[in-house]
Amino acid sequence: MMLQIEFWQLLSMLFSLAGVAFAAGKVLLVQMDRRLEQRFSALDSAREVSSRHWDDKFTGLLEQIRRETEGWKTLEREFLRFQADLPIQYVRREDYVRNQMVIEAKLDTLAMKIENLQLMRTDRPAA
Repeated sequence: MMLQIEFWQLLSMLFSLAGVAFAAGKVLLVQMDRRLEQRFSALDSAREVSSRHWDDKFTGLLEQIRRETEGWKTLEREFLRFQADLPIQYVRREDYVRNQMVIEAKLDTLAMKIENLQLMRTDRPAA
């Protein structure tokens, strides 16, 4: 059995084989391109979700810091007001002791004068 192929038939078979290989390669490349596009779009959407998540977290943290700052400012204002009102509403222990000693000294002096008056009265003869 003898197989004869003419040159133009061989040439057409080679072109057909090359065309089939080219078409298969092109289909394969199109599928790879489509798959890569899907993966990149999935990565982009995941990146966007992650970016929104972190933006929300940082926004929440910044809001919390702002509230804490306001709280500290309010506390500082109240403390300064307390410091200003403290001398008006309260007396220091040393000042109280000093004032009490002055009052007691005056009472002692008054008691001494009353006692002297009583003694002078009893020393005088009755008329």
